[in-house]
Amino acid sequence: MNMTVSLPEIMTLPIMQETEVLSGKKVLHKKEVEWVSVIEMPVENFVRENEFVLSTGIGLGESHEDLLHFVKDVYESGASALAFATGRHLFDIPEEVRFYAEQKQFVLFEINWEVRFSDVIHCCMDKINDSKEEDLKQSEETQQQLLEVVLQGGNLSDVARFVNRHLNTPVMIVDQKGKVKGKSGIDKDMLENWTIQPTEKESDIGMDQHPLRSRIEEISIKGTTGWRMKIQSGNMEQGELIVFCSETGEDMDFSLLEHAVTASALAFVKENAVKETEIRLKDDFILSLANGEYGSKDRLVSRGKLLGYNLALPYVCIIGKVDNLEELYQKNSKGFSSYEHWFESMIYYVSEEILYAGETVERKVMTTAQENQLTIFLEMEYSVNLEPVQQFLDLVERRISMLFPGIMVTWGIGKSDDGFYAFNENYEKALTALDIGSKQKGPGSRIDYDETKINRLLQSLSKDKEVKDITMDTLAPLLSYDENRQMDLIGTFTAYHQNSGNVSQTARQLNLHRQSLLYRLRKIESLTQLSLMNPDDVFLLDLTIKIYSLGLRDT
Repeated sequence: MNMTVSLPEIMTLPIMQETEVLSGKKVLHKKEVEWVSVIEMPVENFVRENEFVLSTGIGLGESHEDLLHFVKDVYESGASALAFATGRHLFDIPEEVRFYAEQKQFVLFEINWEVRFSDVIHCCMDKINDSKEEDLKQSEETQQQLLEVVLQGGNLSDVARFVNRHLNTPVMIVDQKGKVKGKSGIDKDMLENWTIQPTEKESDIGMDQHPLRSRIEEISIKGTTGWRMKIQSGNMEQGELIVFCSETGEDMDFSLLEHAVTASALAFVKENAVKETEIRLKDDFILSLANGEYGSKDRLVSRGKLLGYNLALPYVCIIGKVDNLEELYQKNSKGFSSYEHWFESMIYYVSEEILYAGETVERKVMTTAQENQLTIFLEMEYSVNLEPVQQFLDLVERRISMLFPGIMVTWGIGKSDDGFYAFNENYEKALTALDIGSKQKGPGSRIDYDETKINRLLQSLSKDKEVKDITMDTLAPLLSYDENRQMDLIGTFTAYHQNSGNVSQTARQLNLHRQSLLYRLRKIESLTQLSLMNPDDVFLLDLTIKIYSLGLRDT
């Protein structure tokens, strides 16, 4: 809010009609008045910025040097203007004083002695108070207009357009991650070059004492100067309002910007509430698809249509599990009040990138997230070719890696023969593929259900009691030895078998001396009472290790 009036406005007051301007006429229109005071020698620290100073010049009429020193002190205090009442203590203003004031572009007035200072102060303060009341009224009207923009269905772009219309300067509103949510007057080049480069210190913008000034930070977008203000609701940061104007910020209307920040916060809250409701409805629907809890096909199609989903298409199910959540949180926790707050934000942006990837490959996508698991139903071709799925996941991983460097996701893919209305079947297949892929290939892998036939067979075998007993009897000595000696005999045998019993190749793979490897192989034989030269014994050992790793390791 403007807390001042201009000197030309002061000069229009009837009591100031006979006032003569002695210096500073060129800058008169730039000077603002916040207060009026009467000051005599000494000045010291009794004068502040934007003050209109009145003086009789008492004690200064006989010494031009003292008068010049007085004018200098008032000028250096930051006063807007100085008016001398001439005719009693001071009869005229010496030429050297006028020359100094003109050099400094400092406004000097001469007032007739007959004019009472109390009347001048009264008239000026009435003018200032009237201006404050008018500014307050305009501020309240602006606030109401901005709130109505949001409450009547407007979005962040509407808020940006309102600010642009009043300030005639480009405006952009971004969320926490810097994603543009609203803009007005922003050209294509500026949008493409959107990079924030904060200065090292807060900018001193203009002379306005509005409290918002301390929260404004200077930025640069490819050399274009702008000013950004944080948008918050409660204790949560929602984003930033950015305006582009002069490097001094003189054309800023702080009151308007404060109300724009408030309206933007309301728009973010409203947008988030709508989005959360939509997400919750979609999440519930997708989970019902995955769990097979959707009743008749007609009802399923009807519900899907209301949510913008076309279910008359074949879909493949993809399930992703984020394997390193804690590590990611430690790297990206800055600015978040808790793990839950960060996790919600992370899942939101990952989901956004999944939808973006779907648009890029021109396929319908349905996605939801539960804990650290992402469930995706991706529109599929009528053929069994899964190459588009791999391309889709390549794009998803590339995009989310840019947002969260180091993120590791394991994917399981499930698809029935035709894919039509087989959501639950595809989900169960993808879940099985994810489980097997995590155990067999480890974090960050991808596996299709059709690639897991032998592993599913082994998992099925692991549920048989006799198979379980044979497996544990065979491997118990190795497991116990590995636990006590940290030798990894099971890993040693697996590498040896994968290398077809070639000792040299296995030693190189395990980075072991040949004799050390031979010692381990003999230890395996002595503990299991099986011979690595006997094909049946080797088969038994290999089979039991695979069954254990796929079905019994975590039991």
